Amino acid sequence: MRQIADAQRVSMLIDQLADAIKRDMSGTTDPWAIVGIRSRGDLLAQRLAGRLNFDHIGVLDITLYRDDLSEIGMQPTVRTTEIPFAIDRMQVVLVDDVLMTGRSVRAALQSLMDLGRPRRVWLAVLVDRGGRELPIRPDYVAFDLAQDDSGLGLAPDNRVEVMLQPTDPEDGIVVCSSGPQVSI
Repeated sequence: MRQIADAQRVSMLIDQLADAIKRDMSGTTDPWAIVGIRSRGDLLAQRLAGRLNFDHIGVLDITLYRDDLSEIGMQPTVRTTEIPFAIDRMQVVLVDDVLMTGRSVRAALQSLMDLGRPRRVWLAVLVDRGGRELPIRPDYVAFDLAQDDSGLGLAPDNRVEVMLQPTDPEDGIVVCSSGPQVSI
């Protein structure tokens, strides 16, 4: 396991995402909402909402929308989606921790569309890992490993993990090489 960002760097990356979103928010009078994908995107969305003073904050569970549901076990853990507002005609910032194949985002978009019709959905990710299998691209990305020249040299079997408090003991981003990565 290699650490590629410590708590201080994670905080800076979240600030960068917030600044980029704020620039787009200033150009419209539409209502905005921020929705995090469980289980780190929701923590990230909470932090971004605090920096951006969002009134509408939601959490999306995509378990039943996954295309690999049969591969994750006989009884996958389904948690609640908590979006206590109508998303119709809103600018929705969808937040995830790591973007790789695009399958989680596809599932999240499908789930969102079942809840209403937003004016626009923006995608914000803390880390773009690269390795897309679907034509999905983030509007906001803080750490782009797909375009990174740092020499990290991520192998296909490397897994990028974001750690965020209070779920994890500390904030950080690590790269693990532990066999095949689940591609969602």
